Amino acid sequence: MAVNTDQLNEISERLDTLRRYLDYDKRKVKIIELTEQTQDPNFWDDPSKAQNIMKKLDQEKGLVEGWDKLNELRESINVFLEFKEMGEDVDDDIESEFNKLEKGLEELELRNMLNGEDDHRDAVMTFNPGAGGTESQDWAQMLYRMYTRWAEKSGHKVSVIEYQDGDVAGLKSATIEVSGDNAYGFLKAESGVHRLVRVSPFDSNARRHTSFCSVFVAPLIDDTIEINVNDSDVELQRFHSSGAGGQNVNKVETGVRLIWEGELSDGSTERVVAECQQERSQLQNREKAMVLLKSKIYELEKEIKEREKAKLEGSKGKNEWGSQIRSYVLDDRRVKDHRTDYETSNTDAVLDGDLDEFIKEYLLSTSGQQKKSA
Repeated sequence: MAVNTDQLNEISERLDTLRRYLDYDKRKVKIIELTEQTQDPNFWDDPSKAQNIMKKLDQEKGLVEGWDKLNELRESINVFLEFKEMGEDVDDDIESEFNKLEKGLEELELRNMLNGEDDHRDAVMTFNPGAGGTESQDWAQMLYRMYTRWAEKSGHKVSVIEYQDGDVAGLKSATIEVSGDNAYGFLKAESGVHRLVRVSPFDSNARRHTSFCSVFVAPLIDDTIEINVNDSDVELQRFHSSGAGGQNVNKVETGVRLIWEGELSDGSTERVVAECQQERSQLQNREKAMVLLKSKIYELEKEIKEREKAKLEGSKGKNEWGSQIRSYVLDDRRVKDHRTDYETSNTDAVLDGDLDEFIKEYLLSTSGQQKKSA
C-alpha cells in the first residue's frame, strides 16, 4: 500500500515537533561542553565522576544522533519523491523508508519521555511471591523469566543478585540488576502487584487459581546520591547461596541479607530487605547488599515525594507499591493494565517479554498525553 501525502506530512511534523521537545540545539552545546571535560588531563582522577560524565555524554549523543538519523530518512524519502515525479517506480522504496522512519520516531519519542532525574540509571528488580505456596512461587518465576526476556530483547544486561528456589517449583525470592540505556526509566512502570489467573498445572482437578507476585523496582544509586543508614538499624544475616544464577551465584555460605527497620521522611516505619549472593566473598556481597538497600530506601522516599507533589497539584500520583497494576488471565487470553486500561490478547508474547506497549502506555499516561486502549 503506497504511502500518501497526508502520512508524509504528519510524520514530518512529528519529527519537527520532537526536535523542539528534545531541545536539539541546547543538547548539541551540552555535548561540546561534556566532550571538553573528557579532554582534561585529570579527567580520570575521579573514576566514578568520570564514568557519570561519560554516561551523560552517551545519553546526549544518543538523542541527538537518533534525531539526525531520522532526519536522514526523511531526506531520503524526499529524494525518492523527486524520482517518482520523474516517472520512476519507487513506491516500494518510499514505503520501506517510511516504515523505518515511523518505527524509529516512535522509539525516540518514547526515549524522550524518560526525562526523570533517575530514568537514566540501572534498575534493581525484586520479586516476592504472595501467599499460595507453589502456585505463587511458580508465578514469580514466570515474571522473572518475562523481565529477563524483555531485557535481552531490548539490549539490556541482566545480573542475578540473589535467587532462592521455591519448595516445589518457582522461586521464593529473587533480585536482578538490569543495566543499560534508561533501564530504570522503562522498568519503573512495572513496580507493583501482578495478578495471574489460570487453570493450575499443579492442581489434579484442573481448577482455576489466582496468584499474586509483587515486583519492586528501584534505581541503582551511586555515590552522587547520599542515603544515610545507621548501622544499628541494620540486621546482618548470612545464608547459603543457591538457585538459578549459574556461574554468577556461589553455592557456599557467602550470601548476605541486610534488614533495615526505620522511619521514612513522612514518619512511616518501613522494613526493607536486600540480599546479595552474586559476589565471591561475604565482604563484597555485603557491600553490594548495602547499595541495594540504600537504592530501595531511596525509591521509597521518591514515592513519598511524588505523592506529596500529586496532592499539591490535585492529581493522581504514581501507584503506590503494593497496589495491583496488571492482571494476566490466561484461559481468557487477556493481559490488562489497570492503570492505563491497555490490554492485549497475546498472552504468550507478553510472558515472553513483549512489554513495550504496556511500558509506552504507562509513560504516555504519566506524561499527560492521551492514552490508548487496544
